[in-house]
Amino acid sequence: MPENSAGTLAAPAKPAKQKPGGTLYRGREGMWSWVLHRITGVAIFFFLLVHILDTALVRVSPEAYNAVIGTYQTPIMGLGEVALVGAIVFHAFNGIRIILVDLWAWATRHQKLLFYIVIALWVVTMLGFAPRHLMNVFSH
Repeated sequence: MPENSAGTLAAPAKPAKQKPGGTLYRGREGMWSWVLHRITGVAIFFFLLVHILDTALVRVSPEAYNAVIGTYQTPIMGLGEVALVGAIVFHAFNGIRIILVDLWAWATRHQKLLFYIVIALWVVTMLGFAPRHLMNVFSH
């Protein structure tokens, strides 16, 4: 056994715990919430950018504006609208979750539960929206 500074025998040192390599995220609810919030935020930003540009087109050329709006009335764009609404709904509900986690300690302790509540609310909202919207899209 090694001696310590006082000259007595010391117990062998325990090996230091290894820190996990790589990222701290391990695919848990917090990581997916973070990733989905960023993806939906960027998608909403680009939608708004395109929406502002195509709406501004009416001032340049009403005929070009009508042509662009005509391309939006296709089944593919109808599916895109479902994706857009899905992104907005998730972003809104998850934003509320983030506010709760930032403001109240109990929400921090229960953020996994809050994530699943966000997902449940998102599913219920989308089940109310998507069928009705898709019936309108594909009935024309």
